[in-house]
Amino acid sequence: MSSNKNKHYLDTDKYKVDFVKLSKYFFTFSIIITLIGVIMLSVKGLNYGVDFREGSSIDVTVNKAFEKDAVEQFIVDQGYKKDHTISVSNNRVTIRLGDVLTHDQELTFKKGFQEKFDPKASFEINTVDVEIARELQTNALLAVAIASIGIIIYVSIRFEWRFAIAAIIALLHTSFIVISVFSIFRLEVNLTFILAILTIIGYSINDTVVIFDRIRENLRFAKLKNTDDLMTLVNHSISQTMTRSINTVFTVFIAAFCLLIFGSESIRMFSLAMTIGLVCGAYTSIFIASPLWLVLKNRTGKKPSKTAATKTS
Repeated sequence: MSSNKNKHYLDTDKYKVDFVKLSKYFFTFSIIITLIGVIMLSVKGLNYGVDFREGSSIDVTVNKAFEKDAVEQFIVDQGYKKDHTISVSNNRVTIRLGDVLTHDQELTFKKGFQEKFDPKASFEINTVDVEIARELQTNALLAVAIASIGIIIYVSIRFEWRFAIAAIIALLHTSFIVISVFSIFRLEVNLTFILAILTIIGYSINDTVVIFDRIRENLRFAKLKNTDDLMTLVNHSISQTMTRSINTVFTVFIAAFCLLIFGSESIRMFSLAMTIGLVCGAYTSIFIASPLWLVLKNRTGKKPSKTAATKTS
């Protein structure tokens, strides 16, 4: 006869949702989303901002407000035909040009803008050539790779390698969903987007580790007789941390959403990536990471036999 503590962890009436049983649907959904993302990235690629492609970024501080259409017409009149983006706030104009401005072109642009809009306008112009753009892309990918390796090492030391593999797959899945959304809707990918991805990885691994820690704690007390007991334990662990995970993510989500709605244009893509990533991160932490660990545990680890039964004397 099992102890009361063991009964607490293995009583199937204690949880309402069988996450493990539903995991095949979660896995199927995630695979479909991943395939759609791969197709869209192959067809459309990413809409790189000036940080990751050649071009010029012009930040203009002005003393009066004016219409975006007027700035758009000015850009066309100046002869810049490549893709460009314009954002106008009360006293600031941000222009991203696909052209790399020479020194003479910068002087001509400043003079023309001051003559047409504001004689006292001040400018900050940054130019990115092809080599710098490629270096920034490489460094961004390297940052994500180093973060992933660090997470694998940390989780492997604190838990075991199966937890690490499950965690990193869940994190990569979260990041890939955000990247796919930006590809589908042709949203600009810049350095703030990479910062958002790294921030999302940090929040997601925190939620995942909390669930994994509860699984490990429950494993210490539960007397597992068969794989059904292990499935029940995983369900319990997810249920016990569900409220904490949702409350934490929801709090940060509200902050990110407010930044998206009320924040400036310069952090709009960061806020959007954070908003999407927090939702996806909560989904993968709860519905993907732990069931995936269970799959790895059953396939590679020493597990209780399904046919185990209590012997009678």
